[in-house]
Amino acid sequence: MIQFCTRCVVSSMRPRITFDAEGVCSACRFAEHKAATDWTQRERELADLCDRYRRSNGTFDVIVPVSGGKDGGFVAHKLKHDYGMTPLCVTWAPLLPTDIGRQNLDAFVASGFDVIQGRPNGITTRKLARLAFEHMGDIFQPFILGQVNFPQTIAVRFNIPLIMWGEDGELHYGGHVKEARAKRPASADEYTYFSGKGADFWKQHGVSVQELSPFRAPSLEAIQEAGVESHFFSYYVDWTPQWNFYHCVENVGFQPNPERTVGTWSKYSSIDDEMDFLHYYMAYVKFGIGRATSDASHEVRDGHISREEAVALVKKFDGEFSERHWKIALDYMGITDSEGRAIINKWRSPEIWTGEELRHAVWKNDSGTA
Repeated sequence: MIQFCTRCVVSSMRPRITFDAEGVCSACRFAEHKAATDWTQRERELADLCDRYRRSNGTFDVIVPVSGGKDGGFVAHKLKHDYGMTPLCVTWAPLLPTDIGRQNLDAFVASGFDVIQGRPNGITTRKLARLAFEHMGDIFQPFILGQVNFPQTIAVRFNIPLIMWGEDGELHYGGHVKEARAKRPASADEYTYFSGKGADFWKQHGVSVQELSPFRAPSLEAIQEAGVESHFFSYYVDWTPQWNFYHCVENVGFQPNPERTVGTWSKYSSIDDEMDFLHYYMAYVKFGIGRATSDASHEVRDGHISREEAVALVKKFDGEFSERHWKIALDYMGITDSEGRAIINKWRSPEIWTGEELRHAVWKNDSGTA
């Protein structure tokens, strides 16, 4: 039985989310805890952390993963200007960058930040993206792997033992983490091959160990020997994506898209990669949870919209299909329209879909279950 949260609009199809006896999801319960948090005390903890790692000789003392977007920009700017840190910002190249994404990253650098970018072999990346789309239902997996692992590689290589990530997504969106945590566990190479797909799987599909190497994390031994710790900035500050957006517009030259993002109503989240569309659309196909559902649920938890407004937004925007972005993705992967649509339909669960019609939707049955 599919269950919808009685406070937001997320369903039990979201992996790892849980619901309590009142039908409230774990992400909404965390939002209650977040609202009652003593942020003054948390910011003192952040100041103490920075005091431990700050270097007096002007060399880099913290790694901040960025993309040019609102969240990494917010973290880097706050650490530099409010806490006196010297961040080295690290980014992993999008599969296919958008014009606005390039513009925002350039503006971020121009506002006073040093950035190292990882740009892996384009042929290998396209091969991995196609394989990930077919075998995992998510074209984004090679990007996610590089995005998570490359900052750790730079931290070890440059002897910078503090990495400051932005939001703890497993906590804020509903995952296996149920309580606030300051530290992010190291994602060492031994267990981060494409969400459980080991090296042998990729070698069987024509990807060599050498081709995979830029996407891999250091070994756990190397991470521990370098003393690298990863922390979530969202543990220490009252993390609100909308306020991050305003902060970055004012301080690091960030600009939203001139038009809304496909599948949702916003213009400022995840706008740096042409493949964002297919990543979020496949979440809709696999779980019945599109981009508007995730965005609307977060906005409800942040107190910006009502559940009724969230339901209306989901009904209007969730699962929107963009022929333009679809053609870009097909060309990137080097597959035909019929091949791509066959892969999409392979991932449709009969529990969620009747043909191409969504069986259960929050606006169809709002009693909490479907």
